[in-house]
Amino acid sequence: MHMDIFNNDAFSVLSLTRAIENVPHQPQRLSQLGVFTEEGITTTSVSLESIGSTISLVPAGQRGAPGRPMTNDKRTLRSMNVIHLPQRAAIVADEVQNLRAFGAESEVETAQNLMNRKLMKMRRDLDTTIEYQRMGAIKGQILDADGVTVLEDLYDAFGVAQTTHNMVLGTTGTKVAIKVIEAKRKMEAALGGLMYTDLRAMCSASFFDALVSHPAVEKAYDRWMNGEFLRGDNRSGFFFAGVFWEEYRGSVNGTSFIEDGAAYMIPSGVADLFSTFYAPADYMETVNTNGLAYYAKQEPMPFNKGVMVEAQSNPLSICTRPAVPVKLLAA
Repeated sequence: MHMDIFNNDAFSVLSLTRAIENVPHQPQRLSQLGVFTEEGITTTSVSLESIGSTISLVPAGQRGAPGRPMTNDKRTLRSMNVIHLPQRAAIVADEVQNLRAFGAESEVETAQNLMNRKLMKMRRDLDTTIEYQRMGAIKGQILDADGVTVLEDLYDAFGVAQTTHNMVLGTTGTKVAIKVIEAKRKMEAALGGLMYTDLRAMCSASFFDALVSHPAVEKAYDRWMNGEFLRGDNRSGFFFAGVFWEEYRGSVNGTSFIEDGAAYMIPSGVADLFSTFYAPADYMETVNTNGLAYYAKQEPMPFNKGVMVEAQSNPLSICTRPAVPVKLLAA
């Protein structure tokens, strides 16, 4: 057994990339729901062109007089760079030395199993990071792993402010259904003429608890199925006032993806509202090719003491209308 097995075609860029793509997907809510469309690009940046269109009332005029001139729509071009997410792991000579072919497995197959375990761990980390950045796109700011550094501020890029709405769930007499309708109106105003199919609110644990325990919500479900709703665990979601509410579970380094006491209401069925673009890896083999979600490659360590394995993704997740998602506050 020697390190030359890693010169086998089974450990080429193409083979390793296929391997990391085939690793079982870590369950993640935004990915499961298909909120973000995915698209590969051949460049390392994305250019977005928007045409600012406004609707205004036409003043009455004298018959035969010239009409008011119509202003042309203003075009705006914005460019955003993809985010490079590299990870590395090592397979040292001792790990390979201690491998033994077993049963029908060859030495190459056994080494592949070791490589795949490394790739699986890196794939899980990449999946979690992409999910974190997608939630950031919904919230309007994509943050780095430290939870502080802003990688992309969509509000600055598009020149809009975040849409917020206080649900006043801490007050017993709040008419929660009316508060929901008010939030929907804000979102519809931000959408303009675009139509949506349904609405979903991703809630922090504290927001969800405040919602389901509010007297107005309890009363609405008191007689439904003999009050079974009030006795069960509804964190997987339920409909209220035309919105599907669910508790979102997700955290990184102890920081929740959705801040305490908040929820985010987003629409479905709006074309190109949420997108994730993938750029090519920074390898000679992938220059100017259509980007994939994941890449993997290996190279020998100095003095042939092992191999370094790299997995990477180069995503950019954006919301093309950052004012559309509504941040809901429980207090």
